[in-house]
Amino acid sequence: MSPRKPASQELTKDMILQEARTQFIEKDFHQVSMRNLAKQLGCSHGAIYYHFKNKADLFYAIVEEDFSKLNSLIDQITDGPGDYRTKLSQIFLCFIEFGLNHQSQYEMMFMVRNTEVDSLSHEAANLSYQKFAQSVQTLSENTLAIKDIWSAFLSLHGFVSHHRGYVSSFDEAKEAAHAHVDFIVKALI
Repeated sequence: MSPRKPASQELTKDMILQEARTQFIEKDFHQVSMRNLAKQLGCSHGAIYYHFKNKADLFYAIVEEDFSKLNSLIDQITDGPGDYRTKLSQIFLCFIEFGLNHQSQYEMMFMVRNTEVDSLSHEAANLSYQKFAQSVQTLSENTLAIKDIWSAFLSLHGFVSHHRGYVSSFDEAKEAAHAHVDFIVKALI
C-alpha cells in the first residue's frame, strides 16, 4: 500500500475541475475520460467519483462556474454607477468581451451539444439568460417584448460566434463590438 499523500497534495475538487477544464478545452467531450483525468492527477478514478458522480456532472460543474462568473459581471454593471443606457451598453459589451476573452469557456457554455450534458448545461444557460433578460428589461426605458430581448441576446451571441477563433481577444474586435452594441441599443430604445 502506498503512503498517504501529505495534506498539501490531497486531491481537491478544484484540482479536478482545473484538469477537467483543460482536457475539455483540448479534446471533445467524448474523448475525455474519468480514468484519464485520474491518471493526469495521479489518483484513482474512484477519487474523482467521490467528488463527481460522472463526466456529465463534472462538465456541468465547470459550465456552472463559468455562468456564475458571467452573471456576477452582469450584476456588477446593473448595480454599479451610470445611467440606464450606459449600463445597457456595458452589459452587452461585457457579454461580448467575456465571450471573446474566454473563447473556450464560451464554447463549452453555449455551443457544446451532447445528449449527456444538454439538460444540465441548459439549466445553467437558462438561469443566466433569465438574469440577462431581467437586467435588460430593468435597464430599458421601455417595456420590451420577450422576443426583442431574445433577439438582442442572439445578436450578441452571433457576434461572439462569428469572431470566435478569428480574434484572440476582445481588443481585436473592440471597435466592431462597440458599433454592434450601439446598433442593438438603438433598436431597443
